[in-house]
Amino acid sequence: MTIPSEILLASDLSSRTDRAADRALLLAREWHAKLAILHVVSAAEQAGSAVAMAAWRDELPLAAGEAELLVRSGSLPDVLAELAAERGSGLIVTGVARYNDVRDYVVGTAVDYIVRRAAVPVLIVRRRADRPYGAIVVGTDFSEGSRRALLAAAELFPQARLLLVHAYPGPGPRTDFQGKGDFLRAEAEAGMTAFLDAAKLPASLSARLDTQVVEGNATAAIERCRAAAGAQLVVVGRYGQGGFSETVIGSTAETILGTVRADILIAPGA
Repeated sequence: MTIPSEILLASDLSSRTDRAADRALLLAREWHAKLAILHVVSAAEQAGSAVAMAAWRDELPLAAGEAELLVRSGSLPDVLAELAAERGSGLIVTGVARYNDVRDYVVGTAVDYIVRRAAVPVLIVRRRADRPYGAIVVGTDFSEGSRRALLAAAELFPQARLLLVHAYPGPGPRTDFQGKGDFLRAEAEAGMTAFLDAAKLPASLSARLDTQVVEGNATAAIERCRAAAGAQLVVVGRYGQGGFSETVIGSTAETILGTVRADILIAPGA
């Protein structure tokens, strides 16, 4: 993965998009990338008059004065994925809204749909962009998708500390026997070692990478580790064989975004 030369931000130009806009602007400066802002409107609003365009541009933050404003009509998930592919945008940035309105940049099924269709990473912003990402949690289920997520985090944010987290299920009340918990933990730790060995990470990445194996629900485990590390970003892969990276793509996206109190970057599949 290379540093994006263009970032595509979805915005309804209201104050609730400010966090996503601020993060997109910060990343554009950091990467010396172009920022394009997509505003999706109804068919009636798509008249495209100079007056309307001037009014929409007036709603942009002052720092986004050089950004290209793109106004399209339709369903945001459709338009966003199609426009990113058409323009060759290297990152999609969106925020978290409360409702699944056709023009919202939303949680739930719309986020799932955007991620399924996008061929580039999707960054979902919840936190204030008051500083660059200094610590990043990467979720792994030991799949190829989570390996790509780790490499994406390392390449996009070369100065950040990385914490690679794997959550494994505990023995449970009906399957517990003496030593079962220790066995499951040892198995998970062995899986982490094998995953890293197979990944053949460069020394520069290994030097800023820590690992943690945690018992319990994947999303809750990720959040505990994130909070302890003070990380503002969680990175997961689009595809997986279970665990956190798989549950992002499905009906539980709204629950995950409500549980993990950080920005979430979802890396694409192959």
